[in-house]
Amino acid sequence: CKFNYFPERYIPMKGNSPDSNQSSFLMPSFKEQLDPKHPIYQLNDRINWSVIEEDFKKLYSHTGRPAKSVRLMVSLLLLKQLDDLSDEQVIQRWVENPYWQFLCGETQFQWKPPAASSDLTHFRKRIGKKGAERLLKLSIDLFDPKIQKEEVVIDTTVQEKNITHPTDSKLAKKVIDTCRKIASQEGIRLRQSYSRVTPQLLRQASNRKNAQQNKKAKQATRRLRTIGRALVRELVRKTTQKQISPYAQTLLNAWSILLQNKTDKHKIYSLHEPHVSCISKGKAHKPYEFGSKVSISRTRDSRIVLGALALPGNPYDGHTVEAALKQIKRITGKQPEILIADRGYRGQKEFGKTRLLTPSAPLKSDSQYNQRRQRKRFRKRAGLEATISHLKQHYRMGKCYLKGELGDQINVTLAAAAYNLRQWIRLRLDSFFILFLKDLKLHISHHLKSSNLSLRYS
Repeated sequence: CKFNYFPERYIPMKGNSPDSNQSSFLMPSFKEQLDPKHPIYQLNDRINWSVIEEDFKKLYSHTGRPAKSVRLMVSLLLLKQLDDLSDEQVIQRWVENPYWQFLCGETQFQWKPPAASSDLTHFRKRIGKKGAERLLKLSIDLFDPKIQKEEVVIDTTVQEKNITHPTDSKLAKKVIDTCRKIASQEGIRLRQSYSRVTPQLLRQASNRKNAQQNKKAKQATRRLRTIGRALVRELVRKTTQKQISPYAQTLLNAWSILLQNKTDKHKIYSLHEPHVSCISKGKAHKPYEFGSKVSISRTRDSRIVLGALALPGNPYDGHTVEAALKQIKRITGKQPEILIADRGYRGQKEFGKTRLLTPSAPLKSDSQYNQRRQRKRFRKRAGLEATISHLKQHYRMGKCYLKGELGDQINVTLAAAAYNLRQWIRLRLDSFFILFLKDLKLHISHHLKSSNLSLRYS
């Protein structure tokens, strides 16, 4: 199903309200068909959609083509992260799932896709970082406000980018292909395209581990870099200032890739994602990860994520605390009094009203009660590692497919929001199961009493 999309200016339209009393004789409404005890049904009743509409309405123009409903787009983004789906998959699953359609504001079952997969891309760009944080706040507001007064645990991890493992030969080949593409788009005739030579050189460069082919592989890598520099110089020489201006940053990154050495700092590991950093977290199975560092803040006991922040570069863990606290205050309106972290956060202990606690040897003057309390705190902190693992394995934080630093931040924030939604759904299911067991126990006890009475009278 294809859609024509004009993202410049359009008016937001409110979706069909599920509270509408109108029904069809041939097709009853979702409220009459669906199970009211289903978590998605209850989630729909819990969210204040009118407030969400008002918050995002400011991002739209007053003229132009009518837009998709804000409620529809927000629900699709949350469902995508909740079930670890791509943009295309969530659109396909929406047609098959009546509970998803009810959450998106539909009153009757729909047989056609609600939007194109590219609509989600445009909506993410429209809401930006602040909009993603608004959705994280939406997920936090589902819980009791008392959880925001708990102590907070914090840790960092790496959100990998969707790039291949960088090598000099592959990066040089990418630069050559990019230069050839720019020349084709601008109608520039190159002196030589090297379209037949470069695949052969790339195959030769991949044999570096072979002792007999090592020398030839190094020569092939040097040859690829030489060809890349020649093409960049030729493009700069033959293009006008107007032609080269859209590609200036790309060519500058390409030139840096061709000149960088092994021992240089701030190297570029990807031509289309130049902000990617090489981060080492001390893992035996994965010494280096290529992506961005992420700070995750979670309540100690209720395990609700209050902050998720993607940070540029590879900063020291202790230097990320201030940015993480600012984000928590933006989202919840409060700054925690106690922040619990591991020894990687050694250094500054006070951040305004917040006190940072890290594991240390107990003092002789400490009582047994204080020592047990400290041990309990740091055991709870270790539970954050499991939360990070769930975010990576089930909520699309393991590898970021969104472009740029903005894509990193939106992806990690939406993953945290989906994690909170799943926690709320599990709480609802657990409470329903507990009520079911209580009813079953009462029924069994009543049956036993009645059977004893009948035996006694008989």
